[in-house]
Amino acid sequence: MEEEIKAEFLKSGFTLDEEQKILKKCHTFCQDYGLEPSDLVSSWEIYYLNRQLDESVVKDAEMDGFLGHLQNEQLGASAKKDPGLHMYSFKDVDMVLDAEDEDRKYVILGTPIDKSEKLQLDIYDSARKTNGNNFSSERKSKLVTPFGKRSNKFVVKFNIDNLPTIETANGIEEHYDLEDGIIKRVQPLKSSSLVVHRSGLEPGCRFMYDRIEDRFNAIENRIRKHAAALVASSLYEEPMDPSVASQRSMFAVGMICCDGEGHLNDKSILLQSSVEHSRGQRVRLELNKLSHFSVFPGQVVGIKGHNPSGHCLIASELVDSVPLSIAANADLPPTKKQALDEEIQATHLSSTPTETTMIIAAGPFTTTDNLLFEPLSELLAYATRNSPQLLILLGPFIDSEHPQIKKGTVDLSFDDIFQSEVLRMVQDYLEYMGPNARLVMVPSIRDANHDFVFPQPAFDLNSLDVRLQIISLNNPGIFEADQVMIGCCTVDILKHLSGEEMSRHSMDGQPNDRLSRLANHILSQQSFYPLYPPAEGVPMDFSLASEGLHISSVPDLLILPSDIKYFVKVLPVGGTIEGEEEQMKRCVCINPGRLAKGEGGGTFVELKYQGSSDKMNASIISI
Repeated sequence: MEEEIKAEFLKSGFTLDEEQKILKKCHTFCQDYGLEPSDLVSSWEIYYLNRQLDESVVKDAEMDGFLGHLQNEQLGASAKKDPGLHMYSFKDVDMVLDAEDEDRKYVILGTPIDKSEKLQLDIYDSARKTNGNNFSSERKSKLVTPFGKRSNKFVVKFNIDNLPTIETANGIEEHYDLEDGIIKRVQPLKSSSLVVHRSGLEPGCRFMYDRIEDRFNAIENRIRKHAAALVASSLYEEPMDPSVASQRSMFAVGMICCDGEGHLNDKSILLQSSVEHSRGQRVRLELNKLSHFSVFPGQVVGIKGHNPSGHCLIASELVDSVPLSIAANADLPPTKKQALDEEIQATHLSSTPTETTMIIAAGPFTTTDNLLFEPLSELLAYATRNSPQLLILLGPFIDSEHPQIKKGTVDLSFDDIFQSEVLRMVQDYLEYMGPNARLVMVPSIRDANHDFVFPQPAFDLNSLDVRLQIISLNNPGIFEADQVMIGCCTVDILKHLSGEEMSRHSMDGQPNDRLSRLANHILSQQSFYPLYPPAEGVPMDFSLASEGLHISSVPDLLILPSDIKYFVKVLPVGGTIEGEEEQMKRCVCINPGRLAKGEGGGTFVELKYQGSSDKMNASIISI
């Protein structure tokens, strides 16, 4: 048969690259699917045209994709013969249930159930079927995947609970009862007021046309703004040129750079000052006299020290943050600043903090062995039981790192997968939860169906029926929910900073929390991505960076999804101003982890926030 297959390929004008391997695989395909050599080659011609392959050479690298094409052909033919028959390709799972348990028909696989949960999920799934948005739920209900067979579902991995315990009139603590879940669900959900801080990025905006001049201006503007804010605090004098030899102590402001291609070390730290103060020159920076510091390339700092030789600035003090009130209002004229202060003061006097409940999850939203989006489905089912006011989903949604996406073995376009799987689930969830439910979606540079640029414009979701309930946010983006300011960035800046940071710690017995320190850099630098040059794989557009990455004021919540271990940290952020009391604000930094990890489940965060970090309940939960 192998000779017949070879003859049919040659007859159709195709040559074989690795002949023995290809013929052996094609022979197996013919046996498995009952094909004649002529039928096999006809299918290859269709596959060849659909994939728009350039050469008429059959390559072994295309055999996996060709196998998927054959399986889809068989699936379509079988469906016409017997609509009740389901065939599963290598893209699905290894095991198929022979019989369907009617009692578990609509229960999401792997979710622990009791009577109340089952009833609620039945109602939820029935609503989805009524809307005609089944998105292969019947196929999912018949499959057993590694994700479905996992243990330890919905286990709290970490918790911060500062909320007071609610007591009844009898003085007995009130506990949530799942039997009351249905009653809780039918009660009208309190709507959350959302306000988006626009950064000028719009869907379809022009990008990747930045010039060398844009890069220069982005760096120069950061240094100059930082210097102006430090001088405005009255704590520091006007910056001087750090490259000028002088025995006297001086104050300089500049950006940390590395003298070479490798990582920072004590011999390779340079300070690049602004064009205004030093014509942009760099000078070697020595930090040996400092008991503790944390620096990375791209960080803008203030340095007190002296330069006796003109070749090396010896630091006696390093300033890596700006006082809060100065940082927030540095660019505002005095009249507008006064009006803003009065408005903020009136707002705080007239309003009392309300509880905002939210669930936060970051992609990937499907496991690496399939594109069934089971973790997302279970997350939405969990959200229906707990009824958060706000559901925040951060990309990637269609992950370009997913094996099937990378290999190109999917039959649908990336936009079609996003529409038919992710958006249909999201729309069904919002329709089921009612008009007061709100959802925020933030893209990722790993989204195969979206613009590969950073900063990144929001998804265009104007065609959805529930578009008024969905906030499509830029990446990075800032919005307010019931006067709680929330910042989000899906680029893994924590991981990138952790690989470039150089630090020294004082030996005074104080605990060293590196994750908090890395997150604090984001706030002290007033930028969602202060690292320069950016890490490999980050498509930074410097013509958009100045506006798109700037953090004008410290948010209440900072969401930074990362491959680093999940955490919830309360970060004290503040500074002192001469003649005033110390100002201190607390920011809650959240890394929810990844909802899907490999073939298993990951984690997400459930949060109840009552106006401050002192009154919140944050739980990291395994899916």
